Amino acid sequence: MSIIPIAARQAKPQPFARTLMPRDCGTGSCEVDVLASARHEAELDVEGFTRFALDQGWGDGLPLVPPTEARVRAFLAAHDRFPDEAICTLPPANAVLTVEKIAINAVMAGAPAGSLELLIAMALAIAEPDFELYGVNTTTAPVFPAFVANGPVRTRLGIPCGHGCFGGAASPAVAIGRAMRLIIRNVAGQVAGVTSQTTFGSPGRIAGVLVGEWEERSPWAPLAERRCGIAGDAVTSFGAMGTMNVLDTTSQAPSDFVEMIGRSLIYPATNCLSPAMAYGEVMVAINPVWAEILAPAFPDIADLQAALWREAALPGESLQARHREQLEAQGRIRADGRIYLTPEPKDILLFVCGGTGGLHATVLHSFGSCLAQTQPLAGPRA
Repeated sequence: MSIIPIAARQAKPQPFARTLMPRDCGTGSCEVDVLASARHEAELDVEGFTRFALDQGWGDGLPLVPPTEARVRAFLAAHDRFPDEAICTLPPANAVLTVEKIAINAVMAGAPAGSLELLIAMALAIAEPDFELYGVNTTTAPVFPAFVANGPVRTRLGIPCGHGCFGGAASPAVAIGRAMRLIIRNVAGQVAGVTSQTTFGSPGRIAGVLVGEWEERSPWAPLAERRCGIAGDAVTSFGAMGTMNVLDTTSQAPSDFVEMIGRSLIYPATNCLSPAMAYGEVMVAINPVWAEILAPAFPDIADLQAALWREAALPGESLQARHREQLEAQGRIRADGRIYLTPEPKDILLFVCGGTGGLHATVLHSFGSCLAQTQPLAGPRA
């Protein structure tokens, strides 16, 4: 039997936070024009510019803020970055994402100027080879990058951690998530029916998903610290196939909650059980009330991952013969005759957020070959 464990590629450097040096010439003009993007004549009212942007292929269907030179310069002036600084390359277009391109798309999305470093970290996370952005952007699936923020950036930018954090809470996180979606459209080149063969798409491909971990209500270390040892501002990217709700109004004991959550994670047609995918991850957001109930029984979150993993399995005989044969050929059916959602317990990524009414958990299933990545945010010079 051959089980493929999920592991980061060898010789991959650990992420680290860089120190920024002040080097911007402000909102006015510089002696040398630092903005390299082409200028376009367009109407500056929102309705007129939105029509123009849609004709140019820049829009997502929602109103856009015209990215005038003054707005872009003001956005950049709030930071210590050169506009032509290359951040990463984004497929499928394999275009270079610069600070200036981030600023332009952030202005159009209505994102606050203070979000630049977060957007840079988000871009670096999805540009990591193990995230497999080419597949995420071009597949027939509805996958999109979802992001979990850790550290004080949650407070600085008003990223929701509690009620309605995955949608419905009014916060700058919506515009920041949309800015990343515009970057994926306008720089990476993801266009439905052209470079992306997504069958249905997803609401997450418009506004994205950006939530904060409610670290103050979590009995465990923050997600970024557990994954990479990053204590402070960081963001984790995850290739999400959407969100799934887990409802439990009956359980009282930790073991009962584990059984309900774990068994809800797996279903026969999840990407993690597709013969086309050799492995997969799953992300589970646990509300603070359930976290308090679970923590005494699972003070080490690795034990909670293991308990959920044991429940997140199906008997091999429950699948149609052809599906079962394909998974058998991959070594996915274990000696106990069961098929587990992920190769190992560590591949169930847990964090705490959501409202304090209990009752629910939120699950994000993965695209399979796309592995979560964590990046720190750069900080200002002391």
